[in-house]
Amino acid sequence: MDALVEEDAELRTTLNCFEKILRNSGQLRQERNSRTSILSPRIKICCIRSVAEAALAIRHGAAALGLVSAMPSGPGVIAEETIAEIAATVPPGVATFLLTSRRDADSIITQQRRCRVNTLQLCDSVEPGCHAKLRAALPGIALVQVIHVPGPESVDEAMSVADSVDALLLDSGNQRLAVKELGGTGRTHDWRISRKIVESVRVPVFLAGGLTPENVQAAIHEVQPFGLDVCSGLRTDGKLDEQKVKRFFENIEATSK
Repeated sequence: MDALVEEDAELRTTLNCFEKILRNSGQLRQERNSRTSILSPRIKICCIRSVAEAALAIRHGAAALGLVSAMPSGPGVIAEETIAEIAATVPPGVATFLLTSRRDADSIITQQRRCRVNTLQLCDSVEPGCHAKLRAALPGIALVQVIHVPGPESVDEAMSVADSVDALLLDSGNQRLAVKELGGTGRTHDWRISRKIVESVRVPVFLAGGLTPENVQAAIHEVQPFGLDVCSGLRTDGKLDEQKVKRFFENIEATSK
């Protein structure tokens, strides 16, 4: 019993970071509506492969880290044991996102308990009732549903699921392929559609897909997302590139001035 109490206390401590982000989202939306300046979005650096990469991302200001479990395609996949190892080193105040391609609640619940992250990023559409089951089994764990944006129909999809999750993440995958693309494509999508989604839902929205130090300012201006999610745009030869990370944050900071 004591072990369970300690585990619950530890989990609640790690959740504070994302809960604070979500509580602030309404205030941020009001501020955006009341003035023309653009606030700096929260930054999630994805495809983290090691404790060293996690430390690098956090050192430069990442609010969240993306840890990729088994996917049908795409970069950044690491073993669940490595995900758990990295998550255990992340300090309070930084969210740990488990990227999962699983669609049924039971396997997602089991996966979260193995990896001990505080946020689930659901990269595929999930089975009916899955969000409610996750809520019941994993109280306090943040749920982020990925919406891939091939066209205007994505607006309706986003609106239909927004009330069931804590945040949305807009990406450029393709679920219709024989081998699904669920992220990490390095492609942008139509940001006008993303902006429409941001304006249509009441939860925080992260923008992903093809972001780089060179286009991040345009992305912020055009979409005005709550957060940005970046992976391949900050890597060189598969490794997290500190100079690219630095320029990414510098360009974001310049946008908010």
